[in-house]
Amino acid sequence: MKERFIGAGIMLPLLILVYLGGYFMIAAGFAIGIIGVKEFYGGFVNMGFKPSYAVGYGAIFALYAINLWMPGNYQIVCAWLVLVVLTSILYIFKIDEHKAEDAMATIVGIVYVGFFTYHVVLVDQSAHREFVWLILIIAFSTDIFAYFAGLALGKHTPKLCPNLSPKKTWAGAVGGTLGAIICSAVFGYFLCPDLLVHCLILALVGSPIAQIGDLSASAFKRKMGIKDYGNLIPGHGGVMDRFDSVIMVAPLVYYYIAFVL
Repeated sequence: MKERFIGAGIMLPLLILVYLGGYFMIAAGFAIGIIGVKEFYGGFVNMGFKPSYAVGYGAIFALYAINLWMPGNYQIVCAWLVLVVLTSILYIFKIDEHKAEDAMATIVGIVYVGFFTYHVVLVDQSAHREFVWLILIIAFSTDIFAYFAGLALGKHTPKLCPNLSPKKTWAGAVGGTLGAIICSAVFGYFLCPDLLVHCLILALVGSPIAQIGDLSASAFKRKMGIKDYGNLIPGHGGVMDRFDSVIMVAPLVYYYIAFVL
């Protein structure tokens, strides 16, 4: 428990960067993308795969360079995605050194970790940048309330997904969703009352998606044969262990803004 509080303290500077936004948010997103890809590829290496770190780092650098120099140019981002796939495939042309799985691991790391987290930056640059906080509120409040609800009531309810995470229960899942709704309601009521209904909708949909993000990261870890992606944050593991829910919630919030608001 002491380590978890220390880890939470280490993450405080990130909240400052979120508050400042702009270039600070871009820097934070870039750092999380690079570290997250490194951790994710490390899991594949543990399986005997050889993802291309150079392609992964280069792709994330290019994505953020596009954002800096050509913001809002989504045709370029589509071209970036095509080049990511093409370059990853070219990587296995050295057929005696690399397998098809190496290309797949390279692509998955870039899209799942780098591109999904990039949506936090897109939300920061949207007309509703205050929803960056909503991403974090939904993801982290789901985690916190699910933990305590599972602790209090989990013994009396079935396991949620025992083959991936034996400790997670349906009580925790429901408690996490209710907690996210309550916290999002408080956020909307005090900081953006005109968008309160949208905050509630996003919490209702986003909390289960946050839990899917958590379980998805657990599924990868099970297959990779690792307990944590890293040890950067005491008591929390690595960047991927802490932001597995954010990775999934960020695209939801961004596309909700784009298509609904």
